[in-house]
Amino acid sequence: MSLLEVFKNRTRHPFRPRSSDIIRHLFADFRDYQAEGEALIMGEGHLAERRVYVVAQQKPKPEQFRTSKDVNKHNWGMLNADEHSQVLRLLRRLTETGPHEESVLLSLVDTYGADISMYSARRLQAFFIAHLIRAYLNVPIRTVSIVIGEGGSGGALAMQVADRRAVLEDAMYATAPPESVAAIIFRDPARIDEALAVSRSTARDLKHFGVVDAVVPQTKSVMDAPGVSNNIAAYLERTIRDLFRRRLEKLMDQRLEKSSELGVIAPGKFFEIKRFVEKPLKQFYKAPPQLKIISDPSGATIHLEDNYGDGNVVDPGQNYVRCGQETEGAAGEGCGALIPLEDYLKNFQICPQCGKRHVLDAAGWVSALTDPGSFHELFRNMTVFDLLPEEDLHDYYRDFLAKQKSSFNESLVTAHATIHGYPAVLALSEFSFAGGSMGVAFGEKFRLAVEYALRKSWPLVSVCCSGGARLYEGIIALMQMTKTVAAVERLKRAGVPYISILADPSTGGAIASYAALGDVCLAEPGALVIFTGPRVMKARGFEVDEQAVRSDSLLETSGETYLFPAYYGEIRGIQEVVPRHQMRRTVARYLELYARTRAGSKHNSNKGVRPYRRRLKPSLQPEQE
Repeated sequence: MSLLEVFKNRTRHPFRPRSSDIIRHLFADFRDYQAEGEALIMGEGHLAERRVYVVAQQKPKPEQFRTSKDVNKHNWGMLNADEHSQVLRLLRRLTETGPHEESVLLSLVDTYGADISMYSARRLQAFFIAHLIRAYLNVPIRTVSIVIGEGGSGGALAMQVADRRAVLEDAMYATAPPESVAAIIFRDPARIDEALAVSRSTARDLKHFGVVDAVVPQTKSVMDAPGVSNNIAAYLERTIRDLFRRRLEKLMDQRLEKSSELGVIAPGKFFEIKRFVEKPLKQFYKAPPQLKIISDPSGATIHLEDNYGDGNVVDPGQNYVRCGQETEGAAGEGCGALIPLEDYLKNFQICPQCGKRHVLDAAGWVSALTDPGSFHELFRNMTVFDLLPEEDLHDYYRDFLAKQKSSFNESLVTAHATIHGYPAVLALSEFSFAGGSMGVAFGEKFRLAVEYALRKSWPLVSVCCSGGARLYEGIIALMQMTKTVAAVERLKRAGVPYISILADPSTGGAIASYAALGDVCLAEPGALVIFTGPRVMKARGFEVDEQAVRSDSLLETSGETYLFPAYYGEIRGIQEVVPRHQMRRTVARYLELYARTRAGSKHNSNKGVRPYRRRLKPSLQPEQE
């Protein structure tokens, strides 16, 4: 049976057993917590003489489609923010009352993905996913997860982190639905069979990449609920016995370790381990490769029309950027002013006439954040070729990588620098490289940056400017969400500050993982902050109010998190909206607070611990921002 046949005839079979069917056969004494919402089941029962807490995603059954309204409902089987809040509340209760030495937490994963409606987006859906991943890493109870049907994107990942992770033999777990992968990679939604191959979403692939530990056999008939439930019960009984042979504390440590290793399939030439440290990069006046530069090589004077800028005559031989046409094929929104290239870069790619912002690349963020001459890039030469075996890099992906134009080698730039004299470790998205997408190199570089920050006891400052997980890498790209969350968790346990900056756009797996977990979350004005982009939402039939998910609107929503602690828990969203030219000063304020707090702590007096101090060069002169 081909991948496409398995997907259509088994994985998405309309009468495939749902979570409710499996729970009914597994537990004779199941007590339903009566969770609010159609896509969530929570409760408890007993199995293998242990109490088992259950969190399950419920896909719709055919009998639920009774009316045209039912058929036209877009978010069947997708947990919304309200349902994620309930799961987070349960995990919080288990954490506060733990450790639970005699119980197990079972998660059944079966979803098309997380709800992408405006209802959930306004309620910080992406932040819920990130906090759920972190909560599953930390909950003090033995945990098991099973993908029983379809594991869709971050909606599945939010509940899949566990001590033992399994998948049914004919289930699939993907970064995105195959229809979306086909449309994005092949520009043809009909090429689903090729999209399935690229997605690497089968049980065999999941085992190969370390996403799951075990594959549970499926029955001959996909509709055999008692049979598949018996197979799951046998797996759970073996697994539970095995888990209780191990100390809970050790299992929890291994959760973090396994998450940190996701994406590193086998030791490659990098893992000797080399430390790629480059020479300091002094200045960033070089224009990004994608920027459309207007030049006058002949030296002839260019005259501007009156409706462009202020109507002045531009200098001959000068390079310019036209507002609204910053890149080839730009939509043309903007005032049309011609801006001297040097002025445009010094203004962090913002039009001085109308204020239109262009997406700022990593080099631009270096200029915006760091002191001149202090930027030292780390791990510059690490690429996907150092991390994945040759056989896991298909030709489509190689061609895609060859087309990228950037001053950097990957979609994440890691470095150390000073910010108004305060040392910090940087993790900057490079939107010019594959749209800042998260792949295995992104995840590993982020982990190494965190390790560097921990060794130095320097704060981590990240800039998220990303479209999400890199579809070309398949399921392993999605796992970088867990990997980066695990890295941030190490920072938090060590008490090292983490400042997250949300640039435009902050979407997909990036905002639903590390970027949502900053001790402080700053955002630039007008930044799009949402799990699923507006174009995808519209294509799926969802209504879109783009302004409601821009940073300025979400700042107001974030303030309400203090008023509803039971709903949001520790989620705080965005603390400040800060213009690019003020970002360095704002970040420095938080670094200064850390320096003063650390200076007065007992921790700082420990032998061998370096004090965190401001490092000013005598030659530095006051500068304007």
